Amino acid sequence: MAKSLKVLISPSSKSITADESFYTSQNSSSPEVIEKIGKAVAEGNLQKVVCIVKDEMQSKSSYTVKIAVTGDSGNGMSSFINALRFIGHEEEDSAPTGVVRTTQNPACYSSSHFPYVELWDLPGLGATAQSVESYLDEMQISTYDLIIIVASEQFSANHVKLAKAAQRMRKRFYVVWTKLDRDLSTSTFPEAQLLQNIQRNIHENLQKGQVRDPPLFLVSCFSPSFHDFPELRSTLQKDIFNIRYRDPLETLSQVCDRCISNKEFSLKEDRMLTNQLEVAFRPACDTADLERGLETYQKLFGVTDESFPWGAQSTGRPEVGSRALQFQDLLKMDRRLRLMMCVAVKVFLMVLGNSWWFGLWDFIIRYFRHQRHKLVIEIVAKNTKASLRRALKDSTLPPESIWEGSGLPSSGIQAASASF
Repeated sequence: MAKSLKVLISPSSKSITADESFYTSQNSSSPEVIEKIGKAVAEGNLQKVVCIVKDEMQSKSSYTVKIAVTGDSGNGMSSFINALRFIGHEEEDSAPTGVVRTTQNPACYSSSHFPYVELWDLPGLGATAQSVESYLDEMQISTYDLIIIVASEQFSANHVKLAKAAQRMRKRFYVVWTKLDRDLSTSTFPEAQLLQNIQRNIHENLQKGQVRDPPLFLVSCFSPSFHDFPELRSTLQKDIFNIRYRDPLETLSQVCDRCISNKEFSLKEDRMLTNQLEVAFRPACDTADLERGLETYQKLFGVTDESFPWGAQSTGRPEVGSRALQFQDLLKMDRRLRLMMCVAVKVFLMVLGNSWWFGLWDFIIRYFRHQRHKLVIEIVAKNTKASLRRALKDSTLPPESIWEGSGLPSSGIQAASASF
């Protein structure tokens, strides 16, 4: 059990791409919860699985998301945190700012606009001879759920190393270019060209370091309602939701997928079960054993029309993950099974099964039948995974609120902007 449990809770081995990523965070489920889910899937009790996951997801609603704000010293990390929180530098709870290095130790800040979120202002790199590796270890970067890399004036090698470390740890991370107001006031280029030059420089440096392009935001801490700040807040709100709910749900869904795959493998190897399903239906071309097998396998996996609260819509084709399968769905969903059930194959098996041969070819017929049952099990397992994933998503995810703008009324935005 311990060995199988370790396999179930191991991180995804998928490579990270721009379109399909799997991120890690501290918001994980306990081994006890994983074991309960695995046991319920093995028993074919999918409704119990949904209940367990639903309870687990409800406990995630108060999970505190930890966000690290880091970069080279003097890049304006503290000013950025104040702007993100819509407070001025002079307010009592503001992060201290200044020309010299003001943050000596990690400092935690909260904001009413981000409930259950900690913004950690980390000491900047570059003020000492400390290496990036020792900095990552001392700041315990791996304990954060999301990393915001702040840069200004230049995108240095340290920034690339921070981004590379975040990617290696499979953390969500952003690059935020601050002090855009100063860049615009001193540049001889038109605004559009300046913004394009900054973005291209960052992208080129990241590509040289073999880092995929992260979300990139160009902001001015003196204008917290302009430039890319609204988009940054919207993206941050969505990722907080993902860290709190979608990531742990995806992890639990992968646990379910692995358990279903294990069950699929066991059923495929269980020749005694398939032999029992074939006994009453001797003709090799008969489909009755497959119909009986489909019903049996779906019951073993726990998928019936009563398993989940939705029904199938009439679309003219099988909707995987929407209902228990009917026999006619099998042929539509797998061309290999269609080939095995075609007229030519049926005629061939009838000839082999003829009494003229005195059972000489029975071993071929039985092998063929077993292969058909394997395909049915494979299709049922695939439908079970899709059905369960949809049930978990529909039953456990709370409505995702899209944070438009800053979450403040227009008067509040103006007042906040005026304080910088």
